[in-house]
Amino acid sequence: MSQFDQLISRLEQLIDRVEQVLPSPKPEPDWTGSAFRWRAPVGDKGYLQVVKNPHKIDLNSLKNVETQKQAIVRNTAQFVAGRSANNVLLTGARGTGKSTLVKACWNEFADQGLKIIEVDKTDLIQLADIVDLVSQRPEKFIIFCDDMSFEEGESTYKALKSALDGSIAAPSSNILFYATSNRRHLLPEKMRENLDVSNEDGEVRPSDTTEEKVSLSERFGLWLSFYSFSQDDYLAAARYWVEYLGGTWGETTEFDALLWHRSRGARSGRIAWQFAKDYVGRL
Repeated sequence: MSQFDQLISRLEQLIDRVEQVLPSPKPEPDWTGSAFRWRAPVGDKGYLQVVKNPHKIDLNSLKNVETQKQAIVRNTAQFVAGRSANNVLLTGARGTGKSTLVKACWNEFADQGLKIIEVDKTDLIQLADIVDLVSQRPEKFIIFCDDMSFEEGESTYKALKSALDGSIAAPSSNILFYATSNRRHLLPEKMRENLDVSNEDGEVRPSDTTEEKVSLSERFGLWLSFYSFSQDDYLAAARYWVEYLGGTWGETTEFDALLWHRSRGARSGRIAWQFAKDYVGRL
């Protein structure tokens, strides 16, 4: 082998090593899709991935949340129409339809060009990159953060605070943030924080820690609260799903539905859906 061939071979080996170190090129988003996930490999820059089989839910399927449904549909309709609208925080009891309502609301307006991007809590640190990527697009986007709450010591919520309200950049008119959480203020609150006050000249000042925690949830303009189902609400939801799946509702079905929720220790739309799948599947 000549010296020239040896040089070429060594250059090829060097290029292979460099390519292994460099981050792989990110695929361009397929903007024809209507639902996306933000994928962020460890130590690498994230990218938008199209959801090939998005979970499409009919708004009429949601029971016992009529007030919340009307509020979020009205807000989303304003947004899609190009009018002013608020970021939305949905909080409350588990399994009562918070995440499902967001997906159903998106599905209601998807044929009008509304798109949704699901972002995991751990990827919020890259929220500025997501906003930069879609803010110049002609479409409307909902950035959806599901089951969002933060523990002591986590700092990713600060990126969300800046994106919602507080960054030097003006909020983009084609982006709204919808988030769900079991915590009203998203961060854990302790009794000692409410007791940690000082009194100067008759003025009571809450601690800065409490202010920091409350300030995040206050950046959502619309709060929607969800509550545990009553027994009648639970049975109505269970009956809807049993009949939706092709089953028949009767006295025996109602008895089985009550046994089901008592074994789970809760009443909610999620429990009703799980009962219906089991009941109709067995029959």
